[in-house]
Amino acid sequence: MTRTVPPSSEPEAQTSTAPKDVAPAVALHTGTSDVRALLTSNLRQSGIYIAFVAIIALFTVLTDGTLLSPGNVTNIVLQYSYILILAIGMVIVIIAGHIDLSVGSVVALTGAVSAVLVIRQGMPWWVGVLAALATGLAIGAWQGFWVAYVGIPAFIVTLAGMLLFRGLTLQVLDNISLSPFPPGYGRIASGFLNGLIGGNGYDAFTLLIGGIAVAGYAVSQYRSRIARIKYEQPVESFPLFVAKIVLVGAVVMYFAWQLAHARGLPIVLIVLAVLIIAYSVITTRTVFGRQVYAIGGNLAAATLSGVKVRAVNFWIFVNMGFLAAIAGVVFSSRSNGAQPSAGNMFELDAIAAAFIGGAAVTGGVGTVVGAMVGGLIMAVMSNGMQLMGVDQSIQSVVKGLVLLLAVAFDVYNKRRAGASR
Repeated sequence: MTRTVPPSSEPEAQTSTAPKDVAPAVALHTGTSDVRALLTSNLRQSGIYIAFVAIIALFTVLTDGTLLSPGNVTNIVLQYSYILILAIGMVIVIIAGHIDLSVGSVVALTGAVSAVLVIRQGMPWWVGVLAALATGLAIGAWQGFWVAYVGIPAFIVTLAGMLLFRGLTLQVLDNISLSPFPPGYGRIASGFLNGLIGGNGYDAFTLLIGGIAVAGYAVSQYRSRIARIKYEQPVESFPLFVAKIVLVGAVVMYFAWQLAHARGLPIVLIVLAVLIIAYSVITTRTVFGRQVYAIGGNLAAATLSGVKVRAVNFWIFVNMGFLAAIAGVVFSSRSNGAQPSAGNMFELDAIAAAFIGGAAVTGGVGTVVGAMVGGLIMAVMSNGMQLMGVDQSIQSVVKGLVLLLAVAFDVYNKRRAGASR
Protein backbone atom coordinates (compact mmCIF):
# COMPACT_ATOMS: atom_id res chain seq x y z
CA MET A 1 0.00 0.00 0.00
CA THR A 2 1.47 3.31 -1.09
CA ARG A 3 1.52 6.30 1.21
CA THR A 4 -0.04 9.49 -0.15
CA VAL A 5 1.80 12.70 0.65
CA PRO A 6 -0.48 15.66 1.36
CA PRO A 7 -0.28 18.27 -1.41
CA SER A 8 0.46 21.06 1.06
CA SER A 9 3.57 19.45 2.53
CA GLU A 10 5.76 19.81 -0.55
CA PRO A 11 5.38 23.56 -0.99
CA GLU A 12 6.09 24.02 2.72
CA ALA A 13 9.34 22.09 2.42
CA GLN A 14 10.36 24.11 -0.63
CA THR A 15 9.74 27.49 0.92
CA SER A 16 11.08 26.83 4.40
CA THR A 17 14.62 27.96 3.54
CA ALA A 18 13.87 30.32 0.66
CA PRO A 19 14.02 34.10 1.13
CA LYS A 20 10.66 35.73 1.59
CA ASP A 21 9.29 38.35 -0.78
CA VAL A 22 9.58 41.89 0.48
CA ALA A 23 6.86 44.43 -0.23
CA PRO A 24 7.86 48.09 -0.65
CA ALA A 25 6.02 48.95 2.58
CA VAL A 26 8.14 46.43 4.49
CA ALA A 27 11.33 47.96 3.10
CA LEU A 28 10.11 51.38 4.27
CA HIS A 29 9.12 50.44 7.81
CA THR A 30 11.59 47.67 8.72
CA GLY A 31 14.79 48.31 10.66
CA THR A 32 16.23 49.62 13.89
CA SER A 33 16.92 53.21 14.92
CA ASP A 34 19.61 52.20 17.41
CA VAL A 35 22.69 53.81 15.82
CA ARG A 36 24.99 52.46 18.52
CA ALA A 37 23.89 48.88 17.85
CA LEU A 38 24.41 49.33 14.12
CA LEU A 39 27.92 50.68 14.63
CA THR A 40 28.99 48.04 17.13
CA SER A 41 27.56 45.19 15.04
CA ASN A 42 30.32 45.82 12.49
CA LEU A 43 32.87 47.71 14.52
CA ARG A 44 35.74 46.99 12.13
CA GLN A 45 34.21 48.80 9.13
CA SER A 46 32.27 51.51 10.96
CA GLY A 47 35.38 52.40 12.97
CA ILE A 48 37.37 52.93 9.78
CA TYR A 49 34.80 55.33 8.34
CA ILE A 50 34.60 57.30 11.58
CA ALA A 51 38.40 57.51 11.73
CA PHE A 52 38.52 58.67 8.10
CA VAL A 53 36.09 61.52 8.75
CA ALA A 54 37.95 62.49 11.93
CA ILE A 55 41.34 62.55 10.15
CA ILE A 56 39.98 64.72 7.34
CA ALA A 57 38.45 67.14 9.88
CA LEU A 58 41.69 67.26 11.90
CA PHE A 59 43.96 68.03 8.96
CA THR A 60 41.47 70.48 7.48
CA VAL A 61 41.72 72.49 10.70
CA LEU A 62 45.50 72.09 10.98
CA THR A 63 46.04 73.25 7.37
CA ASP A 64 43.53 76.12 7.58
CA GLY A 65 41.30 74.49 4.96
CA THR A 66 44.05 73.92 2.38
CA LEU A 67 43.55 70.14 2.54
CA LEU A 68 40.09 70.39 0.95
CA SER A 69 40.90 73.15 -1.55
CA PRO A 70 40.07 72.27 -5.19
CA GLY A 71 43.71 72.12 -6.28
CA ASN A 72 44.79 69.96 -3.35
CA VAL A 73 41.90 67.50 -3.70
CA THR A 74 42.94 66.99 -7.32
CA ASN A 75 46.54 66.61 -6.22
CA ILE A 76 45.63 63.85 -3.74
CA VAL A 77 43.87 61.90 -6.52
CA LEU A 78 46.84 62.20 -8.86
CA GLN A 79 49.52 61.47 -6.26
CA TYR A 80 48.00 58.39 -4.62
CA SER A 81 45.97 56.74 -7.39
CA TYR A 82 48.60 54.06 -8.04
CA ILE A 83 48.69 53.10 -4.35
CA LEU A 84 44.90 52.69 -4.39
CA ILE A 85 45.15 50.49 -7.50
CA LEU A 86 47.72 48.31 -5.73
CA ALA A 87 45.52 48.16 -2.64
CA ILE A 88 42.67 46.62 -4.66
CA GLY A 89 44.82 43.65 -5.60
CA MET A 90 46.55 43.48 -2.22
CA VAL A 91 43.32 43.20 -0.24
CA ILE A 92 42.29 40.19 -2.36
CA VAL A 93 45.68 38.59 -1.71
CA ILE A 94 45.33 39.23 2.03
CA ILE A 95 41.74 37.96 2.15
CA ALA A 96 43.04 34.66 0.76
CA GLY A 97 45.61 34.50 3.57
CA HIS A 98 48.68 35.51 1.55
CA ILE A 99 50.93 38.55 1.21
CA ASP A 100 52.75 40.11 -1.75
CA LEU A 101 56.02 41.92 -1.11
CA SER A 102 56.99 42.29 -4.77
CA VAL A 103 54.45 44.80 -6.09
CA GLY A 104 56.78 47.79 -5.80
CA SER A 105 59.38 46.03 -7.93
CA VAL A 106 56.69 44.96 -10.41
CA VAL A 107 55.60 48.60 -10.71
CA ALA A 108 59.20 49.53 -11.52
CA LEU A 109 59.71 46.71 -14.05
CA THR A 110 56.46 47.24 -15.95
CA GLY A 111 57.13 50.98 -16.16
CA ALA A 112 60.66 50.21 -17.40
CA VAL A 113 59.41 47.87 -20.12
CA SER A 114 56.96 50.50 -21.29
CA ALA A 115 59.64 53.22 -21.27
CA VAL A 116 62.11 51.15 -23.30
CA LEU A 117 59.54 50.46 -26.01
CA VAL A 118 58.02 53.95 -26.16
CA ILE A 119 60.96 56.25 -25.38
CA ARG A 120 64.00 54.31 -26.53
CA GLN A 121 62.47 52.42 -29.49
CA GLY A 122 59.91 55.05 -30.52
CA MET A 123 56.84 52.80 -30.54
CA PRO A 124 53.31 54.21 -30.03
CA TRP A 125 52.39 54.89 -26.41
CA TRP A 126 49.64 52.27 -26.38
CA VAL A 127 52.16 49.57 -27.32
CA GLY A 128 54.02 50.42 -24.13
CA VAL A 129 50.82 50.10 -22.12
CA LEU A 130 50.00 46.69 -23.59
CA ALA A 131 53.57 45.48 -23.06
CA ALA A 132 53.47 46.59 -19.43
CA LEU A 133 50.18 44.76 -18.87
CA ALA A 134 51.53 41.62 -20.52
CA THR A 135 54.63 41.79 -18.33
CA GLY A 136 52.49 42.12 -15.21
CA LEU A 137 50.37 39.12 -16.20
CA ALA A 138 53.49 37.04 -16.85
CA ILE A 139 54.95 38.01 -13.47
CA GLY A 140 51.67 37.15 -11.75
CA ALA A 141 51.60 33.74 -13.47
CA TRP A 142 55.23 33.12 -12.45
CA GLN A 143 54.58 33.86 -8.79
CA GLY A 144 51.20 32.14 -8.81
CA PHE A 145 52.83 28.94 -10.11
CA TRP A 146 55.34 28.81 -7.24
CA VAL A 147 52.72 29.61 -4.61
CA ALA A 148 49.81 27.53 -5.89
CA TYR A 149 51.39 24.51 -7.57
CA VAL A 150 54.81 24.18 -5.95
CA GLY A 151 53.54 25.11 -2.50
CA ILE A 152 56.12 27.70 -1.48
CA PRO A 153 54.64 30.28 0.93
CA ALA A 154 53.70 33.56 -0.76
CA PHE A 155 55.89 35.51 1.66
CA ILE A 156 59.01 33.72 0.37
CA VAL A 157 58.01 33.75 -3.31
CA THR A 158 57.21 37.45 -3.36
CA LEU A 159 60.25 38.33 -1.25
CA ALA A 160 62.34 36.60 -3.91
CA GLY A 161 60.28 38.42 -6.55
CA MET A 162 61.00 41.77 -4.92
CA LEU A 163 64.73 41.17 -5.43
CA LEU A 164 64.39 39.46 -8.81
CA PHE A 165 62.20 42.08 -10.48
CA ARG A 166 64.18 44.98 -9.04
CA GLY A 167 67.29 43.46 -10.60
CA LEU A 168 65.50 42.99 -13.92
CA THR A 169 64.44 46.65 -13.78
CA LEU A 170 68.08 47.69 -13.52
CA GLN A 171 68.94 45.39 -16.43
CA VAL A 172 66.12 46.68 -18.65
CA LEU A 173 66.98 50.33 -17.97
CA ASP A 174 70.77 49.80 -18.04
CA ASN A 175 70.88 51.50 -14.62
CA ILE A 176 69.69 54.84 -16.05
CA SER A 177 66.41 56.75 -16.08
CA LEU A 178 64.41 57.17 -19.28
CA SER A 179 62.23 60.20 -20.04
CA PRO A 180 60.11 61.87 -21.29
CA PHE A 181 57.06 59.93 -22.49
CA PRO A 182 54.97 61.30 -25.39
CA PRO A 183 51.92 63.43 -24.49
CA GLY A 184 49.45 60.57 -25.10
CA TYR A 185 51.11 58.41 -22.47
CA GLY A 186 51.34 61.30 -20.04
CA ARG A 187 47.61 61.91 -20.22
CA ILE A 188 46.91 58.57 -18.53
CA ALA A 189 47.86 59.94 -15.12
CA SER A 190 47.90 63.69 -15.73
CA GLY A 191 45.05 64.22 -18.20
CA PHE A 192 41.63 65.69 -17.46
CA LEU A 193 38.20 65.67 -19.03
CA ASN A 194 37.12 69.30 -18.92
CA GLY A 195 34.58 71.35 -20.82
CA LEU A 196 32.79 68.45 -22.52
CA ILE A 197 29.34 69.88 -21.71
CA GLY A 198 30.33 73.37 -20.65
CA GLY A 199 30.00 75.14 -17.32
CA ASN A 200 30.57 78.70 -16.18
CA GLY A 201 33.68 78.66 -14.01
CA TYR A 202 33.32 74.95 -13.32
CA ASP A 203 33.22 71.70 -15.29
CA ALA A 204 29.61 70.54 -15.62
CA PHE A 205 30.67 67.09 -16.85
CA THR A 206 32.44 66.36 -13.56
CA LEU A 207 29.29 67.30 -11.63
CA LEU A 208 27.21 65.10 -13.93
CA ILE A 209 29.48 62.11 -13.27
CA GLY A 210 29.26 62.81 -9.54
CA GLY A 211 25.46 62.86 -9.74
CA ILE A 212 25.41 59.57 -11.65
CA ALA A 213 27.70 58.03 -9.02
CA VAL A 214 25.37 59.12 -6.21
CA ALA A 215 22.32 57.75 -8.03
CA GLY A 216 24.09 54.44 -8.65
CA TYR A 217 25.11 54.23 -5.00
CA ALA A 218 21.53 54.90 -3.85
CA VAL A 219 20.09 52.19 -6.11
CA SER A 220 22.78 49.71 -5.06
CA GLN A 221 22.17 50.37 -1.36
CA TYR A 222 18.40 50.03 -1.75
CA ARG A 223 18.78 46.69 -3.52
CA SER A 224 21.18 45.55 -0.82
CA ARG A 225 18.66 46.60 1.83
CA ILE A 226 15.90 44.58 0.15
CA ALA A 227 18.18 41.53 -0.03
CA ARG A 228 19.13 41.80 3.65
CA ILE A 229 15.48 42.05 4.67
CA LYS A 230 14.65 38.99 2.57
CA TYR A 231 17.19 36.96 4.48
CA GLU A 232 16.06 38.48 7.80
CA GLN A 233 19.35 40.26 8.44
CA PRO A 234 19.41 43.45 10.56
CA VAL A 235 19.10 46.78 8.75
CA GLU A 236 18.82 50.40 9.82
CA SER A 237 15.46 52.14 9.91
CA PHE A 238 14.40 53.80 6.68
CA PRO A 239 15.01 57.37 7.96
CA LEU A 240 18.56 56.36 8.92
CA PHE A 241 18.96 54.68 5.54
CA VAL A 242 17.91 57.86 3.75
CA ALA A 243 20.19 59.95 5.99
CA LYS A 244 23.14 57.69 5.07
CA ILE A 245 22.43 58.09 1.35
CA VAL A 246 22.11 61.87 1.71
CA LEU A 247 25.35 62.09 3.72
CA VAL A 248 27.34 60.00 1.24
CA GLY A 249 25.78 61.90 -1.67
CA ALA A 250 26.74 65.23 -0.11
CA VAL A 251 30.35 64.07 0.36
CA VAL A 252 30.60 62.77 -3.22
CA MET A 253 29.08 65.93 -4.70
CA TYR A 254 31.37 68.13 -2.59
CA PHE A 255 34.33 66.13 -3.89
CA ALA A 256 33.01 66.50 -7.48
CA TRP A 257 32.44 70.23 -6.91
CA GLN A 258 36.05 70.68 -5.81
CA LEU A 259 37.34 68.77 -8.84
CA ALA A 260 35.03 70.74 -11.14
CA HIS A 261 36.51 74.00 -9.86
CA ALA A 262 40.08 72.82 -10.38
CA ARG A 263 40.95 71.13 -13.67
CA GLY A 264 37.97 68.87 -14.19
CA LEU A 265 37.68 65.08 -13.97
CA PRO A 266 41.05 63.29 -13.85
CA ILE A 267 41.31 60.43 -16.34
CA VAL A 268 43.08 58.32 -13.73
CA LEU A 269 40.08 58.73 -11.42
CA ILE A 270 37.88 57.17 -14.10
CA VAL A 271 40.30 54.24 -14.35
CA LEU A 272 40.28 53.85 -10.57
CA ALA A 273 36.48 54.05 -10.36
CA VAL A 274 36.07 51.34 -13.01
CA LEU A 275 38.49 49.09 -11.11
CA ILE A 276 36.74 49.68 -7.78
CA ILE A 277 33.31 48.87 -9.22
CA ALA A 278 34.57 45.83 -11.14
CA TYR A 279 36.45 44.32 -8.21
CA SER A 280 33.67 45.08 -5.75
CA VAL A 281 31.38 43.03 -7.96
CA ILE A 282 33.98 40.28 -8.38
CA THR A 283 34.61 39.91 -4.66
CA THR A 284 30.97 40.07 -3.54
CA ARG A 285 28.88 38.65 -6.38
CA THR A 286 30.92 35.97 -8.14
CA VAL A 287 31.90 32.40 -7.38
CA PHE A 288 35.58 33.33 -7.56
CA GLY A 289 35.12 36.02 -4.92
CA ARG A 290 33.31 33.67 -2.56
CA GLN A 291 36.04 31.09 -3.03
CA VAL A 292 38.72 33.65 -2.13
CA TYR A 293 36.93 34.38 1.14
CA ALA A 294 36.43 30.66 1.78
CA ILE A 295 40.15 29.91 1.32
CA GLY A 296 41.18 32.70 3.65
CA GLY A 297 38.50 31.92 6.23
CA ASN A 298 39.04 28.16 6.47
CA LEU A 299 41.37 26.46 4.02
CA ALA A 300 40.48 22.91 5.10
CA ALA A 301 36.74 23.55 4.83
CA ALA A 302 37.17 25.19 1.41
CA THR A 303 39.14 22.20 0.16
CA LEU A 304 36.55 19.73 1.44
CA SER A 305 33.81 21.85 -0.17
CA GLY A 306 35.32 21.30 -3.60
CA VAL A 307 37.04 24.66 -4.05
CA LYS A 308 39.96 24.33 -6.47
CA VAL A 309 42.37 26.00 -4.10
CA ARG A 310 45.42 25.81 -6.35
CA ALA A 311 43.65 27.37 -9.32
CA VAL A 312 42.13 30.15 -7.21
CA ASN A 313 45.50 30.98 -5.61
CA PHE A 314 47.13 31.01 -9.03
CA TRP A 315 44.64 33.51 -10.42
CA ILE A 316 44.86 35.67 -7.31
CA PHE A 317 48.52 36.31 -8.08
CA VAL A 318 47.90 36.72 -11.80
CA ASN A 319 45.37 39.41 -10.88
CA MET A 320 47.87 41.06 -8.52
CA GLY A 321 50.44 41.17 -11.33
CA PHE A 322 47.86 42.72 -13.66
CA LEU A 323 46.93 45.46 -11.18
CA ALA A 324 50.59 46.10 -10.37
CA ALA A 325 51.15 46.62 -14.10
CA ILE A 326 48.30 49.15 -14.25
CA ALA A 327 49.85 50.93 -11.26
CA GLY A 328 53.21 50.82 -13.06
CA VAL A 329 51.73 52.49 -16.12
CA VAL A 330 50.01 55.14 -14.00
CA PHE A 331 53.14 55.85 -11.95
CA SER A 332 55.44 56.07 -14.97
CA SER A 333 52.91 58.32 -16.67
CA ARG A 334 52.69 60.51 -13.58
CA SER A 335 56.50 60.78 -13.25
CA ASN A 336 56.87 61.12 -17.05
CA GLY A 337 59.60 58.50 -17.15
CA ALA A 338 60.99 55.28 -15.71
CA GLN A 339 63.57 55.14 -12.95
CA PRO A 340 65.43 52.16 -11.44
CA SER A 341 64.19 53.16 -7.97
CA ALA A 342 60.54 53.52 -8.98
CA GLY A 343 57.99 51.81 -6.76
CA ASN A 344 60.23 51.71 -3.72
CA MET A 345 58.16 50.84 -0.60
CA PHE A 346 54.90 50.81 -2.57
CA GLU A 347 54.16 47.31 -1.30
CA LEU A 348 54.16 48.56 2.29
CA ASP A 349 51.72 51.37 1.46
CA ALA A 350 49.39 48.89 -0.27
CA ILE A 351 49.58 46.42 2.62
CA ALA A 352 48.96 49.21 5.12
CA ALA A 353 45.92 50.39 3.12
CA ALA A 354 44.41 46.90 3.20
CA PHE A 355 44.94 46.39 6.93
CA ILE A 356 43.84 49.89 7.91
CA GLY A 357 40.77 49.36 5.73
CA GLY A 358 39.63 46.38 7.81
CA ALA A 359 41.35 43.34 6.32
CA ALA A 360 42.20 40.67 8.88
CA VAL A 361 45.76 39.50 9.41
CA THR A 362 44.61 35.87 9.38
CA GLY A 363 42.64 36.24 6.12
CA GLY A 364 38.99 35.73 5.26
CA VAL A 365 37.97 39.33 6.04
CA GLY A 366 38.24 42.52 4.01
CA THR A 367 36.57 44.56 1.28
CA VAL A 368 37.69 46.56 -1.73
CA VAL A 369 35.87 49.65 -0.47
CA GLY A 370 37.52 49.25 2.93
CA ALA A 371 40.95 49.07 1.30
CA MET A 372 40.16 52.27 -0.61
CA VAL A 373 39.22 54.03 2.63
CA GLY A 374 42.42 52.73 4.24
CA GLY A 375 44.44 54.02 1.29
CA LEU A 376 42.72 57.40 1.48
CA ILE A 377 43.48 57.61 5.19
CA MET A 378 47.17 57.14 4.39
CA ALA A 379 46.92 59.64 1.52
CA VAL A 380 45.19 62.32 3.61
CA MET A 381 47.67 61.90 6.46
CA SER A 382 50.68 62.08 4.12
CA ASN A 383 49.31 65.06 2.23
CA GLY A 384 48.24 66.86 5.38
CA MET A 385 51.63 66.41 7.02
CA GLN A 386 53.36 67.59 3.85
CA LEU A 387 51.22 70.73 3.83
CA MET A 388 52.17 71.31 7.46
CA GLY A 389 55.86 70.89 6.65
CA VAL A 390 56.30 67.84 8.90
CA ASP A 391 59.66 66.12 8.50
CA GLN A 392 59.69 62.90 6.45
CA SER A 393 61.00 60.89 9.40
CA ILE A 394 58.05 61.97 11.54
CA GLN A 395 55.66 61.05 8.73
CA SER A 396 57.07 57.51 8.71
CA VAL A 397 56.66 57.25 12.48
CA VAL A 398 53.00 58.35 12.26
CA LYS A 399 52.23 55.90 9.43
CA GLY A 400 53.84 53.06 11.35
CA LEU A 401 51.83 53.82 14.47
CA VAL A 402 48.57 54.02 12.50
CA LEU A 403 49.26 50.62 10.90
CA LEU A 404 50.09 49.10 14.29
CA LEU A 405 46.89 50.50 15.83
CA ALA A 406 44.82 49.20 12.92
CA VAL A 407 46.11 45.65 13.39
CA ALA A 408 45.69 45.93 17.17
CA PHE A 409 42.09 47.02 16.55
CA ASP A 410 41.55 43.90 14.42
CA VAL A 411 42.96 41.67 17.18
CA TYR A 412 40.72 43.40 19.75
CA ASN A 413 37.66 42.77 17.57
CA LYS A 414 38.50 39.08 17.28
CA ARG A 415 38.90 38.70 21.05
CA ARG A 416 35.69 40.64 21.66
CA ALA A 417 33.78 38.45 19.19
CA GLY A 418 35.21 35.29 20.78
CA ALA A 419 34.32 36.41 24.29
CA SER A 420 30.70 37.16 23.30
CA ARG A 421 30.10 33.60 22.06
